[in-house]
Amino acid sequence: MAKNLEISYLLDFYGQVLTEKQREVMEQYYNDDLSLAEIAANFGISRQGVRDSIKRGETILLDLEEKVGFAGRYRTVRQSVAQIEELARDIRFENEEGYMPSDRIAQNVEEILNLIEKISE
Repeated sequence: MAKNLEISYLLDFYGQVLTEKQREVMEQYYNDDLSLAEIAANFGISRQGVRDSIKRGETILLDLEEKVGFAGRYRTVRQSVAQIEELARDIRFENEEGYMPSDRIAQNVEEILNLIEKISE
């Protein structure tokens, strides 16, 4: 069974909608990297039972993401914030290296970087 690492990401967002046992099975498989046999031994079920539980959980998570899209939007926001931060640092560098650095530009860049830090917490 090939692992879809996107599922681990979705598990962080939507794992609470799964049953406790289903979530624990999937966490052991995706996050703890245990084999089906190891998980089966932990829960006292068959390997097929573990596989079925994982497949049902994957279906639930993928369907939920398709309908709601929170994980994808979150990823897009994080990437955009990283780009904004990089641009702000470039602006600060260009301003500091210029012939006549602007205090206003420096102040605005610091404000942007502070806002980024605040929303990244």
